[in-house]
Amino acid sequence: MTRDGPRESEDGDERGERGSIAVVLMAVVVLAAVLALGAARLGGALVARARADAAADAAALAAADMLALGRGEGAAGAAAAETAATNDARLVRCRCAGRVATVEVEITVAGIGRLGGPARGTARAEVRPECLLGCADP
Repeated sequence: MTRDGPRESEDGDERGERGSIAVVLMAVVVLAAVLALGAARLGGALVARARADAAADAAALAAADMLALGRGEGAAGAAAAETAATNDARLVRCRCAGRVATVEVEITVAGIGRLGGPARGTARAEVRPECLLGCADP
């Protein structure tokens, strides 16, 4: 702007730049909102993964407990499924081989459309031989 009115370019046209900062500001706000949503989604996924890992740990320990008590693979799988359900997870797989229990659980993550999905956790628990000696007879 000059003292006499709007500024003119060298070829004599008036510049209509009034409000251009508002457009730039809106673009910055939209970009910040998109980045915040992305960060929130990533944070939610990390929390869900940690919950799935914790549920898998607990389920593997429950299965190993049944193996240590000599109750068999069926009881170990049932204990793992019950413990996973207690932790708001679903038992996907429980494999018991000898003194080792390996479980995989899944937690449903809420989201919009395809942004949501399951978070999976896997854990392994092993019964030590010294526990087999003392735990079977309470």
